[in-house]
Amino acid sequence: MTPLTSRPAGLVPVERSDAPVADDRGSAVSSPAAPLLAAPMLISGGTVIAPDAVHSPGWVDIRAGRIVGCGAGKPPRDPDFSFPESTLAAGYVDVHTHGGGGSSFNDQGSAVAAAQIAETHRAHGTTTLMASLVTAPLDEFERTVAALAGLVEQGLLAGIHLEGPWLSPAQRGAHDEALLRTPDAESIDRIMRAGRGTVRMVTIAPELEGGLAAVRQIVGFGAVAAIGHTDATYDLTRQAIAAGATAGTHVFNAMRQIHHREPGPALALLEDPTVFAELIADGVHLHPAIVRFIIESPSRPVFVTDAMAAAGADEGDYQLGALDVSVSDGQARLADGTIAGSVLTLSAAVRYAVHTAGVPVEIAVRAATQNPADMIGLPDRGRLAAGNRADLIVLGAGLQVTATLQAGLWVPCASD
Repeated sequence: MTPLTSRPAGLVPVERSDAPVADDRGSAVSSPAAPLLAAPMLISGGTVIAPDAVHSPGWVDIRAGRIVGCGAGKPPRDPDFSFPESTLAAGYVDVHTHGGGGSSFNDQGSAVAAAQIAETHRAHGTTTLMASLVTAPLDEFERTVAALAGLVEQGLLAGIHLEGPWLSPAQRGAHDEALLRTPDAESIDRIMRAGRGTVRMVTIAPELEGGLAAVRQIVGFGAVAAIGHTDATYDLTRQAIAAGATAGTHVFNAMRQIHHREPGPALALLEDPTVFAELIADGVHLHPAIVRFIIESPSRPVFVTDAMAAAGADEGDYQLGALDVSVSDGQARLADGTIAGSVLTLSAAVRYAVHTAGVPVEIAVRAATQNPADMIGLPDRGRLAAGNRADLIVLGAGLQVTATLQAGLWVPCASD
């Protein structure tokens, strides 16, 4: 057994593939490619958050980059790594991220930007990442989706999320109003086909002309239709759910608010147990009482970062799509004060939910792991369960990420 109290990355006798991924300009960028060799290992922890139970203590058995067992109590043999004072959980899954490390998924040279973003969030325990795009001209959108599709196919990203251009001008948030459009079948078909099956989620305002038909079209492509940036009524939101929508994009933010005579979209989303409800737990987007309210609702809560380029980077001036964003005091805003994404990591979101909003640890962790994986249809992520990819994080004092395993390999951690 190797007892550890700090990150084990430099101590693990495994080899990692250095095979580069070619970007859309032919350049080579690093990527978390499948390992050439991942050593079998048994890891024990003081607490293990399993899919349907919490083991104290517990263990996880890993071979060839996959989990082959997870259980409670004494491990079946001497562990290779032991974390008796820490919690083991599945790697975080972020399904709504625009950027990080100074880069954005909307940047030209998508592969270079994507590799930087993935590395930034992986350093904080996010082992599965979906690329979110803000509204852009349709031709540019199509080119960016096609470029990112190749990175999904190569395994760097888990999928693509289109946040725009089919959004409500009344609830546009940090999207350029001049680029928003009504959801016509031709433009949806064009962008979805550019993604070659890698677009996993599309945010849409169902009250727009053709909105309900668009929900059905998106679902027909096998993607999640998410209701967001919307001024829809309660009743129309219920119709969109009936048409196939299964998610709410950053619920309460950029949507019609609750009124006692018109409950609006948030209540319709949160009262439905079939709906996954995104929330941004950063102390800026939502009051801690609202974080608890969403967590305790019948819906399935999903922590997202909605992070823009400044996450994991210096504060200052940035671009979000075509808009100028100023980042200071941990907040990203347009010149008029509109919130423009966040500088959040999922690790920080979990800590905020637990320490400030009072959410139980295991519920907060599942909102950042198995719920988002379920939301976008990734059955082998987000759970410490046999057959799943060996993505694992070690949570130390204060729920800081002290070590991260991705596909059976230890990867570098930031000072969380």
